[in-house]
Amino acid sequence: MTLTRRHTLSLTALGLLGAAAGCATGSPKKSAKQATEGRELTGTVTIWAWDVAATALKRLGPQFTALHPKVTIEVTDIGYDNAYDKMAIGLKSGSGLADVLTVETDHMQTYAAQFPTGFLDLTSVASSMKADFDPSKWSASSDRTGKLFSLPWDSGTAGLFYRTDLFATAGIDPRSLATWDDLITAGTAILARTGAKLLVSDVSNGAGPVPMIMQQQGAGYFNASGDITLDSSATLAAIDIVKRLNDAGLILNVKGWDALVSANKDGKVACAPSGVWWAGTLATEMPELSGKFGVMPLPAVAGGGGRTANNGGSTLAVPSQSKNPDAAWAFVRFCLADVGNQVSMMKAEGLFPAYLPALRDPFFDAPQKYFGDATIYRMFREQTPKIPTITYTDDYAKAGDLLDSVVPGVLLRGKDPKAELKGAAAQLAGQTKRKLA
Repeated sequence: MTLTRRHTLSLTALGLLGAAAGCATGSPKKSAKQATEGRELTGTVTIWAWDVAATALKRLGPQFTALHPKVTIEVTDIGYDNAYDKMAIGLKSGSGLADVLTVETDHMQTYAAQFPTGFLDLTSVASSMKADFDPSKWSASSDRTGKLFSLPWDSGTAGLFYRTDLFATAGIDPRSLATWDDLITAGTAILARTGAKLLVSDVSNGAGPVPMIMQQQGAGYFNASGDITLDSSATLAAIDIVKRLNDAGLILNVKGWDALVSANKDGKVACAPSGVWWAGTLATEMPELSGKFGVMPLPAVAGGGGRTANNGGSTLAVPSQSKNPDAAWAFVRFCLADVGNQVSMMKAEGLFPAYLPALRDPFFDAPQKYFGDATIYRMFREQTPKIPTITYTDDYAKAGDLLDSVVPGVLLRGKDPKAELKGAAAQLAGQTKRKLA
């Protein structure tokens, strides 16, 4: 899926974070404070979040206080646009942050690397729960040494949402679409018979679905050692798929969230490769289309290959400067490592659990009326543990910016993808002093 305005802003904040971290709190030679348990919980726990995440935490706060009457939970919706600026300033100065911070999945390794003593090390209190969480999210919440600095909250398990009516008109059986090649062939028929393109992507300004297709293959911008893999064969394969989609006239090249929603609502496109949260967007933004959407695993790059990736999701972290770290960690654990609470956040706020035991709740086997009574969350449940783990590092934004420049050049200006990626990887190595894999 194309980057939304929200994701674009967050990448910008990550890019600026390197400068803000120039005088980062603590030294890499020091160790982060360890989270602890067992003490009596008292006092106030302050929390920063936004949107439905803030709503969910506000709802759960009184339930936590009922169990721990001496603790008061205060949740502040700080809004998204300035959230990361506020966090960076607080981490740099060593003061001013809440006791608990909401941090998106692809930001956490940046913070852990640039502020190595900025967050409580949760390893000792959470390691016993590792097998209960989405492996890709646990990895993204950890640093290169395996220390855990945030607890995964929701997964952005990706699938292919599609218009059942357009597929039916074109005579396409979604069950026959095992690979991206299959989807491109089907897309040509859909375009010819319905006039609808296949998907939205702002190919003039970004990488579009390339990172998602990379992750399907187990690839990211860096390997587990932090070496650069931007010019890997998986990246080339992903760009080739998107180029063939564009060459066939199957991409609707529009920019921004509103255009993405409108294109799906108006039937201008037949598909949206996106995270599980897109189900809630469809039901909220276009209720009149109930019964006209389905969802399936992403097509594989090659037969038998991976059919999902991550697209979105957040974690909760406790900064080292917290004035009430024990109660803060207890609240994080209460919210995110509890079946009932995770299921309630799925039902009430649409936050798909990264906590795997919650996915065994009967809710995830229930028919969903909006999707023609299909059991769509069962599919997402099955795919979540299969999301390939990738390494983000603190240079994720730099790598993403370079790929955002490469893809439009290949798609629109006929540049050679192998040469462009090789040049981008070399540029990234120069910027970051990292090795080429």
